[in-house]
Amino acid sequence: MRGLTTVTLVLAGLAAHALAHTAPPPLPQRRKSLGFGPVLPHARFETSPPSTAGFAPVSSTDPFHVARDFLSHYVDPAVGRAYTIRSDSYTDHSTGITHIYARQIIGGIEVADGHINLNIKDGRILSFGDSFFPGGAPASVAGEPVHPHAVYCSQLADALVFHQEYLVDSLDTAPQSTLSQDQRKTMDGISTLSHLLESNCAVIAPPPSLYAGENSQIDMDPRRSLLVFMASALPQSHPELETVLENPEKYIQGIHMTPETHLIGEHASIGMVLTNVPGTVGDVKTHVAWVQVPREDGTVQLELVHRFEVEMEHNWYEATVSAALPHRIISVVDWASDSPMPIHGQDSEQFPPLAAFIPSGSYLPSVDSVHKSEIKTRPRLGKAIGDRKKAKSKGKLSSHSKQEDVKAFAPIPRHKVQLAKYLVFPWGTNDPEEATTRREKVEGTDGTQHPLSYGRRFMSELGDTLASPVGWHTLPYENDPSIDEDELRAARARGEFWRLTNTTWGNNVFAHENWDGQYRWITNYRPEGSSVTADASLLYAFPYAPTSKDADNEEMDQAKKYIDATVAQLFYTSNMAHDLFYRYGFTEAAGNFQQYNFGRGGAEGDAVIANAQDGSGFNNANFMTPPDGQNGRCRMYLWNTASPYRDGDMEAGIVIHELAHGLSTRLTGGPVNSGCLGWGEAGGMGEGWGDFIGTLVRSTDEYSDYPMGAWASNRDKGIRNYPYSLDPEINPSTYETLDTPGYWGVHAIGEVWAEMLWVVLQRLINKHGFSDTLFPPVPDAKGRIPNNDFYRPQEYDRLGKPLPLVPKHGNTLFLQLVITGMKLQPCSPSFFDARKAILQADEALTGGENQCEIWAGFAERGLGVDANVVGQTPWGGGVRSNGFEVDKKCHGNKHPAKPAPGNPDEDCGPFGWCWPWKDENGRYKIPKLPGWPWANYY
Repeated sequence: MRGLTTVTLVLAGLAAHALAHTAPPPLPQRRKSLGFGPVLPHARFETSPPSTAGFAPVSSTDPFHVARDFLSHYVDPAVGRAYTIRSDSYTDHSTGITHIYARQIIGGIEVADGHINLNIKDGRILSFGDSFFPGGAPASVAGEPVHPHAVYCSQLADALVFHQEYLVDSLDTAPQSTLSQDQRKTMDGISTLSHLLESNCAVIAPPPSLYAGENSQIDMDPRRSLLVFMASALPQSHPELETVLENPEKYIQGIHMTPETHLIGEHASIGMVLTNVPGTVGDVKTHVAWVQVPREDGTVQLELVHRFEVEMEHNWYEATVSAALPHRIISVVDWASDSPMPIHGQDSEQFPPLAAFIPSGSYLPSVDSVHKSEIKTRPRLGKAIGDRKKAKSKGKLSSHSKQEDVKAFAPIPRHKVQLAKYLVFPWGTNDPEEATTRREKVEGTDGTQHPLSYGRRFMSELGDTLASPVGWHTLPYENDPSIDEDELRAARARGEFWRLTNTTWGNNVFAHENWDGQYRWITNYRPEGSSVTADASLLYAFPYAPTSKDADNEEMDQAKKYIDATVAQLFYTSNMAHDLFYRYGFTEAAGNFQQYNFGRGGAEGDAVIANAQDGSGFNNANFMTPPDGQNGRCRMYLWNTASPYRDGDMEAGIVIHELAHGLSTRLTGGPVNSGCLGWGEAGGMGEGWGDFIGTLVRSTDEYSDYPMGAWASNRDKGIRNYPYSLDPEINPSTYETLDTPGYWGVHAIGEVWAEMLWVVLQRLINKHGFSDTLFPPVPDAKGRIPNNDFYRPQEYDRLGKPLPLVPKHGNTLFLQLVITGMKLQPCSPSFFDARKAILQADEALTGGENQCEIWAGFAERGLGVDANVVGQTPWGGGVRSNGFEVDKKCHGNKHPAKPAPGNPDEDCGPFGWCWPWKDENGRYKIPKLPGWPWANYY
């Protein structure tokens, strides 16, 4: 593959151009991750249809009747085209909108990327996303097979070589002592492209040993297709990779296949469960499906594929591999997302060491390779506490022998829950330094030297009986993964339904250490609370006073010494985020993370598994989001960026960012579809929402700019290119920024999206004011919201039915609009789709009173109505044009003026690489270029 052999040589040459420096940036962790797939030219998201046909109300206001009437236009028995409505469709009671998800069926086989999401209210379709295949089942395979994997890698390699050559030329003419900002960003681009290339393109074409037969022959045995995928997915250092490539028969015969029924809505097909697959940590699920693949001639064809769900130690993949020989990877989404330390340094830093560009398939030393301390290493699951009979007589949490009894009082429990207390850095403060600064301001102790723990406070469990009806430390015995059959039978014999624990183990979150960095977690260590308060509630108060050490092993021993405080903080922050997200619509039906759902819909058994001080790396964090009903996994790491080591568990913004991956993935495209935010702008927005919500949580009524991850990374600017700021001199990001060096990865794409949201947020705060709390008031025992200053006055429809409550302040309102927008937007949204969805959320909730503020905020950063993109690729490439115009209905309002035209040579970008193809209106267009099948459709 062109470009692969030049990476190391070019980087070595670049290093020779840079001077040595005494304090190099810390070595970044880069997890190998695959992610690419076809960009569908016919996919659309309609919010303002040109015609009312199909959008007008039908005789019934039942949203499912409305949906079926609309979907009937997509049915054609003559070509085998049908659909099924997925079981995860639901009504959002925070907005009154019903979200219905349909999957296309052609010839009795589901189309894996054939989605329609319908948003329906009061018998009317508000909007819909549509990526259904417009034709029928193919009679045969026509033409040469399309190889999206190879095309993707070819584009990456071309871009990488181009940027390497540009940087070498610029270093030859630049001063040797420092690097310009443009050079550092070009290095970022090279680093990102190198990582993408190494991760995705190490094995593109399977060796002959992995298939036998003629080209285009259909191979319905999924095992060889799976090994083709594993050959690309396994890290280069994995001990089984060589055997997979050279002697696949060794594994094929050992992979066991068990048939199972695969259900999607009311459509049933035969799938397989594959066990004993090399490099996996669990069973692999597979079934046959269609996938849509664009061709160079402008058409789209259906490709028969084996669709796999593959859980590995550091990845959780949804992949499709062609059933036709030779097997080709068509698409892959990694359900794991992370927040790595960036390659580039601060303004004062010079070129990173060559080791910073370590190949993505290589493993760096993990925490478990460092000497372990002897403190508290016994496993602790948490134990059931309290005499249930005494508790019942005193009015505490009662026992229940039948699940139906519990459902009777959901969502509000009948008995008072004793709320635990925690000594933690309070919610709303981002990190130990910010917590200290805010406490000093309140107490007037500015300028005094304080320990790192000074900002901690005794905080109570939130006690939101709507979001967490039985508190944070209680869950049913039947839903507790640590309870074996004997313990469950004993609990049933005692007539006990609930299990109250005295550790960081509950219905929403399981928090614990994971020093070994291993997949197992149930028996990991957790701190126990102490019953020292007058009301018998538990107190989680542990020392935290790290100091600078001389050696790495001493730093590690010290970090482990304070693991109780670390896990308690992670448990507290994660539960606060759960309850916050719940109150804005991330409920059980919407796919949230809970072991028990109180009979309120959705799939249960999926509380977040939260690993503190995970031993699989440093300077990172990640979150895995499988479909609803499977546990989310959050892994937080130590950051060896300062002495003492900084613990990512203590930086709330990083924790919230990771948990927000679960939020956006489950809401976009529906709870059981985790493949909608895989790459490009969609994958970037998955990162951007996390940054935005994490920054919003720490905001106060006194405006400030905020960097992301600054404390953990020990960098003033944090782990992004710029702090989030209204000042374009501080953060110049616009839509066109996505075309500049260093912005071809999801994190860089995401920070542009987060900056846009930050600008829109400030406009709504200017209009509606600021709320000191993001949390709505808790309902009373009858489920009624008390009088408050959080919501707008209650409104009613023409029949006297109360309408959904709407937050009244700018920060709370915009958080609601952003989260509601996630539910409205289609699978694989673009920036334009997500902007449309936010605007429609405002229309649905406020009647559109904030449309012009929202348009002005987006237009200020180049995403106005006249913004444009052509040639989008799965890795974020394309040619974008800023648009500074607002919607025509806002022309009477004050809005940013459109900048005067610049130098025409600027069309060539920072490298002199001109894009000559424009239409008659001066807009960029894509020519018919061989090898760019996606580009022809934009």
